[in-house]
Amino acid sequence: MKKFDEILEWLSEHPNVAYSFIRIFLGTALFVRGLVLMSNPDAMLELAGGHDLFIWFSYITIGHLLGGLLIAFGLFTRVGAFFQIPILLGAVFIVSDKSLVMGGQSIELAAMVLFLLLVYFVFGGGSYALGNKLNFPNL
Repeated sequence: MKKFDEILEWLSEHPNVAYSFIRIFLGTALFVRGLVLMSNPDAMLELAGGHDLFIWFSYITIGHLLGGLLIAFGLFTRVGAFFQIPILLGAVFIVSDKSLVMGGQSIELAAMVLFLLLVYFVFGGGSYALGNKLNFPNL
């Protein structure tokens, strides 16, 4: 148990580590969701109901891919979150009774992701974000 106590002590001295791990997980999950969308454009077109809404599904795919990478790496985290927020607002308030993408996304998951995006939009990527290490503006 000594090793566990050392880990807890280190974590108490570095409280932003968990914040960064959550950011990395969130960004990676959004990026993977974008890959899933991109891998099946026919299903996206069917979900969109034709070409009229296909541009929105393209925005969702590109938003998840690029925004997810920005968030995961902590480069311009607020910008990445900003482009994700409309997507998740739509998931929570517009298509809450349907699936935002190909199957299985619940309103609870969408609301949690939206909440986390709002947190990272307001507070930024944290002290371990790559943008901070490279002295980029805190966008």
